[in-house]
Amino acid sequence: MANSQIKKTLVGISFSLLSWQALAVPIQWTDWIDGETTADGFVATGVITTETATIDVTYMNPQGIAFFQPSGGTDYWTPRDPTTSPYTSDVVDNIPTDTDIVALRYAGMQTLSFSDAIANPVFSYVSLNGNGYAFDQDFEILSFGNASDGNACGYWGCGTSYKNVVDLGGDVYEYQLLGTGEPHGTIRFTGAFDTVSWRSLSNEYWNGFTVGVEGTADEVFPEPDPEPDPTPVAEPGTFSAVALALLALIGLRRRAYPIH
Repeated sequence: MANSQIKKTLVGISFSLLSWQALAVPIQWTDWIDGETTADGFVATGVITTETATIDVTYMNPQGIAFFQPSGGTDYWTPRDPTTSPYTSDVVDNIPTDTDIVALRYAGMQTLSFSDAIANPVFSYVSLNGNGYAFDQDFEILSFGNASDGNACGYWGCGTSYKNVVDLGGDVYEYQLLGTGEPHGTIRFTGAFDTVSWRSLSNEYWNGFTVGVEGTADEVFPEPDPEPDPTPVAEPGTFSAVALALLALIGLRRRAYPIH
């Protein structure tokens, strides 16, 4: 193959790999099942089904919530055109499932817990106006419902989103999700997690969320196979066979060239 042809082939392979890396992935969204208010606050449960596992999801909010919608009701994740949705991007392929949503109203801490370590969780939110979330983990903003991000407005209107990092001292940081107008959008945490905690910054009726994952940590970040031993040790039987072969060669040499 001529050098020019080889170069064209390599360039084509490179572009193919880049295109593959840029493709969005399907997200497995939480199917919220049940929720109740207890003496400790509001607790909701749901499941995430991946290729190899069923993950139990538990949400705990000591302050209580505005409302919980595990099935039926209003679809606040509209519009549902994935090419312009506030919730999809070049990373997230699909809009949150059905009408499932947890709606908040009070300032304070809350936590999501997963029965198995999950990979690259995504967090979609509705109507974050007049409020903000402060997470204990860093995140990236993937999309929001505003023309400046190339997307349609969300259910309650248009708004932008941005991140503010606060140094709390002692090498501890708070990662705040803030916005202008009526923010609707999606953020992503990169890595493996079994819990995600955050603080609603103010009382506001109402803002809502749901959560999805790329997969389990084992599915997305599999352990590499151990490298083979670069210097394999021969088995004892191998040494015996080699020794016998050498003795046989010596015997043949002696017969061919007798010693006087």
